[in-house]
Amino acid sequence: MGWVRVCRLEDILPGTGVCALVDGKQVAIFRVGERLFAVSNFDPFTKANVISRGLVGSKGDRLYVASPLLKHRFDLETGECLDDPSVRLPVYAVRLESGEVWVSVAKPQAVEVGA
Repeated sequence: MGWVRVCRLEDILPGTGVCALVDGKQVAIFRVGERLFAVSNFDPFTKANVISRGLVGSKGDRLYVASPLLKHRFDLETGECLDDPSVRLPVYAVRLESGEVWVSVAKPQAVEVGA
């Protein structure tokens, strides 16, 4: 699996996201506490690349990002839309190494809901 360095951890403010071009695709990377998440930056409802500008929140134990346009909420671990479970964002593997954030260039992970 190939990896792309996207930024330093300190470039992502806690509770926010950034967008990076990874293997020709826009990926939204979020920092929530000590955890990192990476999902597609493409909002399937508005057809706009805006997810990285969304607001991070939680519903129970599930962390999500709410799209800045129509406010659809997407689970940061699975990509599932909490408002329409038939829709989901591709999820990318992300890791932190020596203070740098890396995203996998492999095909986005297909994560089953409830897994």
